[in-house]
Order: sequence, then C-alpha cells, then structure tokens
Amino acid sequence: MSFRDRTHAGRELALRLTERAGSGDPFDLVVLALPPGGVPVAAEVARALHAPLDVLVAGEISTPVRPETTIGALVADDPPLYDRTSLAMMHLSEDRLGDIVVNERNALHQREYRYRGRRPLPSVEGRTVVLVDDGLTTGLTAAAALRFAHRHGPARLVLAVPVGNPRTVAALRAECDDLVCLVQPPRLHAVGEWYEDFGVVPDEQVTDTLEAFRTPA
Repeated sequence: MSFRDRTHAGRELALRLTERAGSGDPFDLVVLALPPGGVPVAAEVARALHAPLDVLVAGEISTPVRPETTIGALVADDPPLYDRTSLAMMHLSEDRLGDIVVNERNALHQREYRYRGRRPLPSVEGRTVVLVDDGLTTGLTAAAALRFAHRHGPARLVLAVPVGNPRTVAALRAECDDLVCLVQPPRLHAVGEWYEDFGVVPDEQVTDTLEAFRTPA
C-alpha cells in the first residue's frame, strides 16, 4: 500500500482506527498531531473519530557537522531525548550540543506560538490520546512526544501512523498503550517514498486546519 498524499493516508488510518474504537465519549478523546506533516493525516482521523484536534510540537536535534542527521528530539521544556548509540558512534557529548539545543528549543516555542498563540495544550489527563504523524523512520520525535504526553496522565495513549520502519515500530510499542501502523516496509529509508505527493505542509495550512476544528460548523 502507498498513499496519494497525507489526506489519503489519514483516511486510510482513520478507517483502521474506527474499526478498533469503542463507543466511548468523544470528549474523553483527543487527537494530537506532530506538525507540520502529521496535521493533514490527523485531521482525517479526528473527523472520523468526532474528536478535537490539536498539535504537539516536537523539535529535532541535528549534529553540528551533518544537519541532515537527527540524533535527538525535544518537546516543550522537557529534557532532550537522544539516540545514545548515534552519539557514541559520532563521539559526541550532550555538552557539545548545548547551543544547538537552545536554538532548537527557541525555534520550537516560536512554532508553538505560531500554531496555537497563547492557547495552552488541551488537558490530556484521564483522556485517550491519539498521537498522529505522517510516518516513522528513527522515531525520536514520536518517542519524545509520547513521553511528554505520558507524564500528563492520559488514560490511554495511542500512536497512529500510516507508514513506519518495522524496528522503530517495535521499539515504540513500549512507549504507548497501542500502536497502529498501516504499512511497515522492510527497507524504509524515507517516509516520502510511500507517498505520491509528499510536499511541504505550510504553516498556514496547519493554522487553518486547527482553526477549522475550533470553529463550530
């Protein structure tokens, strides 16, 4: 299975989730997207589950000499989550990444304000949280987001993605109560390989989508 675009992926993911969902109160359910790419996917999931939608912003920490290589992730003001194996292989210490972490955390807070303004993240305590992204490769941002959400006391924590690396999917099952992944290709090098259209999701699309969910029909 491949996907035309993120909206198509979200509809396919929503079908799987609705099959597994019970008849619980939608006000006890919240869908959180990892922006920007997770938002179009999560919007379809939230519509199908008749649930509110919001974003949980995560930032990536890259190496000083290879910015395309992600070795850590941040969410809110939580401590960074690092890929310890990669740190050791690259002979890097957390101290050497201090300036990068500060800059990424500042950028993360700017994105939070851009998407949400001064509106806080909705309470997840005692609720079922469905965390959605457009795919998993290393899984660092998803892991950081799951750990952040878990600390805030959800009744149930579900990670849902259209496509993911099998090893990453297996590792992340320990971070949540349930994990739904439609496709697990054995050689996943990039999430975009499984989408016909994997273009950049602009910030305006993110904010427009969130506003549509906040505005009564």
